[in-house]
Amino acid sequence: MKQTVGSIEAILARLIGVFVVVFSLYFVITEWDGLMTLVGWLWGNLLQTPQAVQALIDYYAVLPAGQLLPSLLIGAVVGAVSSGVVLRSARAVLIGTGLGAISSQILARILQHCTYAAEIAPAEFVLGLIITSVSSLILLLPYWTFTKRGQRRIEPDGAGVFKAPLLPFLFLAPMILSLILFLYVPSLQTLTLSLNSRRFPLPQERFVCLGNYVSLATDPTYANSLGVSLLITALIVLLSLSISLGIAVLASQKLYGANLYRTLLIWPFALSPVVTGAIFLAIFREGGAGLINGVISALTGGTTLNWLRTPELAQMAVIAASVWNILGFNILFYIAGLQNVPKDLLEAAQIDGANRAIRFARITFPLLAPYTFFLLVTNITYAFYGIYGVVDTLTQGGPPLGAAGQNGGATDVLIFKLYEDAFNPGSPAGLAAAQAVILFLMLVGITMIQFRTLEKRITYAE
Repeated sequence: MKQTVGSIEAILARLIGVFVVVFSLYFVITEWDGLMTLVGWLWGNLLQTPQAVQALIDYYAVLPAGQLLPSLLIGAVVGAVSSGVVLRSARAVLIGTGLGAISSQILARILQHCTYAAEIAPAEFVLGLIITSVSSLILLLPYWTFTKRGQRRIEPDGAGVFKAPLLPFLFLAPMILSLILFLYVPSLQTLTLSLNSRRFPLPQERFVCLGNYVSLATDPTYANSLGVSLLITALIVLLSLSISLGIAVLASQKLYGANLYRTLLIWPFALSPVVTGAIFLAIFREGGAGLINGVISALTGGTTLNWLRTPELAQMAVIAASVWNILGFNILFYIAGLQNVPKDLLEAAQIDGANRAIRFARITFPLLAPYTFFLLVTNITYAFYGIYGVVDTLTQGGPPLGAAGQNGGATDVLIFKLYEDAFNPGSPAGLAAAQAVILFLMLVGITMIQFRTLEKRITYAE
């Protein structure tokens, strides 16, 4: 019997290997032109390395000491103090001082050390201090990670440890290369673009340091977009998680045709936000043509609501469409979580006299904490980035607030304003790039806060 199972596994392994080879060859053949373009781009950038190094040397050769020294000093102080706190050794403080000083130049070079110029505005100077401090951690974080990894006690049998030190990096190389090409390089290009602005009517971009960020901080329409985004995000996350959990509990009951019900509950997630917006446009259409207005008119004798031209109602429409779109994704994970809740715990609680509500509150919901935490992160990301199609289809960021919309729109969320400014011929591209950087940093900050605060209270099953 064991020999039969072993032969079957060997045959499956060979078949999988053949499939991987055939698929790889098919991919290379069909995408040959694109791969050659990518290789040419990489080779061209590699050939430009000597020129880039020379340009860097020339830059620092003429950089005033009054702009260079503050950034080096801040990086050295941040590196020394943080390395001493994290690693608690004099050697770490010394190495951290050097790495912090070098690392501080990464973002300072992109900013051209403009925040330390004599004529810089106070707001840009303060932002420059923060950016330099953050930049100092870029090289320090991997240094701390590798140092702590080397200090860990290794089991005698070497379990879970790569014997070849370079082997894990070989496995990670494809992912690291993908991140560099498609995440880090575009992010740096976006950051660089956000430091420029166009002087109308000339098409040329000019370097304005952090002026785009300062102008956004004083822009009332951007402040309105920020407030609208936070409100809509909070309501989408709260409603989507609570409604999906309730539906998942009902769908997890032993019913005839339960698998069919679960499949039907999940399918809205397969629709794009634009399609979702079109569906809810038919539901919230004004006049008697809309589904909801048709029902209201029939019940009240002709009364209808301006769903998409009233600020509060327009926000409700966007929230409803967004919640419906993400609901299937949440239900899928909650059903999986409910199926993993140990039945013996529920039966023991029932024997002890706990009713259904108490069993859910004391046993089921706490055991769903890992799923809830994951869905909280993904739903916030969706609410920040994924609702552009819904807003564009339903309200186009409106209805306008204030005279001629001078205060923005009632549904003008950050991602919609970013798109509108990015593709508006009359808007500087640097301003849209600055909005993209701020939105990304906001999401990163919120996610880090969640991991630092909520994840510590979650117990994962072993």
